[in-house]
Amino acid sequence: MPSNAERSLVADRLAEIVNRKCPGARVSDPVRLSGGASQETWAFDVVHDARISALILRRSPGGAIDKRDIAAGLDVEAAVIAVAEAHGVPVAPVVHALAPSDGLGPGFISCRIDGEALGHRLVHGDGFAALRTHLATDLGGIAARIHGVPTDGLDLVTRRPAAMLAEAGVQYRAFGTPRPVFDLALAWLAARLPDAPHAALVHGDYRVGNFIADPDGVRAILDWEAVHIGDPVADLGWMCVNSWRFGRIDRPAGGVGSREDLLAGYATVAGWTPTLDHLRWWEVFGSLRWGLGCATMAAEFAAGDRSVERAAVGRRASETELDILRLIAPRSR
Repeated sequence: MPSNAERSLVADRLAEIVNRKCPGARVSDPVRLSGGASQETWAFDVVHDARISALILRRSPGGAIDKRDIAAGLDVEAAVIAVAEAHGVPVAPVVHALAPSDGLGPGFISCRIDGEALGHRLVHGDGFAALRTHLATDLGGIAARIHGVPTDGLDLVTRRPAAMLAEAGVQYRAFGTPRPVFDLALAWLAARLPDAPHAALVHGDYRVGNFIADPDGVRAILDWEAVHIGDPVADLGWMCVNSWRFGRIDRPAGGVGSREDLLAGYATVAGWTPTLDHLRWWEVFGSLRWGLGCATMAAEFAAGDRSVERAAVGRRASETELDILRLIAPRSR
């Protein structure tokens, strides 16, 4: 929970920004939203001439500069969202990119989109039953639109499969504790490195839980902090990682459909269809990536950071080992 001083600072700064752009407007008290461990998200309203604008402030924790290895940076994230919106990707439009003079650190203000983002409700909720009949296909089509966004002028890093796999190996070996399934996954992936068809804009965290939907469809793709240039099939494989199916392991595409549904939607927009083998490589890599993330959480907990989040997520590393074995050595074969 934010302190009163932090809440007051954010409220005062937001009021200054809004009144520079719209003199006389009133800003409601900002409310810090839960979720988003790597960034702060605040909801607030602007009232002007009897009209209410629902907005979101997204900024780095405490307003500090926090550019991690895989994070593009909030300024880049805002720029990508603007270009993606112009090319037909559903997003929460950015209305203001924070400047140093705003006093809130790196970040941006965007529209607040109504709808549901919680994965468990989207996968299991009765109100989304009709949406689930076509959601995997829709998500394939949206992924293709993301991958068609031009990257000229965007300050993005390029991440190639071989380099990403090498980074995963370094991360694993740094633990100093053997995990035979992770060794097996690294060897399996190294022996099957994909020939990426082309480099494209990759969302980097494209999964259920990172978009807002209502019963009519997807309204906004969220959390672009891992955006980069790379193999576009990475987004489709990440969507299929078992950890993002919210218990519906029989529906590989985010717990809402089949891999074939996802690829069919993709092909309709992209004009080409990734192979199932290419998709599986990224699904195995995604399971390994998440497993290493969980193991990192567990190590941090063991080192003294006793947060509930690290304990809860850290124990899930073993789940990803089962997911990897199911993918590379399924019993049915």
